[in-house]
Amino acid sequence: MTEMKRKHIAVILVLFVMALQGAAQTGGRMIYNFLNFSYSARQMALGGNLISVYDEDASLIGMNPSYIGERHSNTLSMNITDYFANTCYASALYSYTFPKAGSFTASMMHVGYGKFQGATEAGVETGPFYAGDFALALGWGRELSPNFTIGANWKLIYCTYERYSSFGMAVDVAGSYHHPDKNLSLTLLVKNIGSEMKTFAPGKVGVPPFDIQFALSQRLKHVPIRYHISLHDLYRWKMNYYGKENPFLETDAFTNELIYPSKAAQFFDNFFRHFVFGIEIEPSKYFSLQVAYNHDIHQEMKIIARRSLAGFSYGFNIQVKGISIGFARLHYAPGATPNCFNLGLNFGELSQLHQNHKIKKLQRDS
Repeated sequence: MTEMKRKHIAVILVLFVMALQGAAQTGGRMIYNFLNFSYSARQMALGGNLISVYDEDASLIGMNPSYIGERHSNTLSMNITDYFANTCYASALYSYTFPKAGSFTASMMHVGYGKFQGATEAGVETGPFYAGDFALALGWGRELSPNFTIGANWKLIYCTYERYSSFGMAVDVAGSYHHPDKNLSLTLLVKNIGSEMKTFAPGKVGVPPFDIQFALSQRLKHVPIRYHISLHDLYRWKMNYYGKENPFLETDAFTNELIYPSKAAQFFDNFFRHFVFGIEIEPSKYFSLQVAYNHDIHQEMKIIARRSLAGFSYGFNIQVKGISIGFARLHYAPGATPNCFNLGLNFGELSQLHQNHKIKKLQRDS
C-alpha cells in the first residue's frame, strides 16, 4: 500500500471518528443555530446546505473548507441577508495562500436581531437593548493529491441577548474528491463539533447544531448544466413526525379519528427530507442561474389547504474581471422569503487588470 493511500485512509478514519463523537453530543441542548444560515448567495440559491464545487468561488469555502486553495488566494467575499422581521445577518471571508504554510481563510459572521424595549414583569420599562450573534472562523485547506483535498474550520462563537451571554467553540472537518475529466466533485462534511464554554444559564450546557452532510455535483459534458445533490442530517434517520399533534393530519368524518399516511408514504417522506436537489445553468463563465428544492423545508413550512413555494430557492451569479455579484431568494412561507446579496473581489486579478491597463496606456502615449 502506497504512502498516499495510507494518508487517504487515515483521513477517512479521522472523519468517521469525529462524526461518531459529534453524534454522541446531540443529546444536549442545541444552541448557536445561526451557524446553519446560508452565508453565500450561491449556497442559498442551491438549497442552503453543503455545496461541492471545485472552482474559484470563495463564497462556498466558508462552509466547505476542504476546497480552500491557491485559486482563492487574495480574495474577499462579503454577503448580507435580509432575514425575517428586523433580523439581518452578514459575513465577510478573506482567503490567502502562503508559500509554505498553505491556504487559509479568516471570516466573521454576525446576526443582528434589532432593538428591543426591556421591561419588568410588572410592565415597567427598563430601557432598550440589542441582541446579536457573532462568530469568528479560521479555515485551512490542503491538497493531498490532484484528486483529494481536506480542510477544517475552527470557530469562536459569542452570543449576547440583553444581560445574558454565551461563549463557545466549534470545528468543521471536511474531505473532498474531485475528478476534473468527469467534472465531478464529492464532499463529506462533519459540521459544528463543539460545545458551549460559558453558558447562558448555570448548569445548562448547550451544543452547536451538529450535522453530517454529503454533497455531489457534476457538470454535464455537452450541456451547460451542473446538477447538485446534497444530503443532510446523516447522523439520524427519523426527521418526520406523524403523532397526534401533527397539524397536517386529516380527521375521518365518520369516526372522528386521525387519518395517518401509509407506512410507505411515511418512509419516502422521511427519506427525501434528507435530500436537497439543485440545478445550475451556466451558459457562459460569466453568468449562471441556480434553482433548488429542499423537501424538509417544504414539509415543515407548507400551509394546510394552500399551495406554496416553500422549500424552493433560486438565484444568479455574475462574474466579470475579478468581481462577482450574486443574489438568491429562499422561500420558507408566504411573506417569509429571505434575500441574500453577495459581492466577491479577487484582488490578484483586479491588480493584474490594473497593471495591464497602465501598460496599454503607456504604449498608446509612446
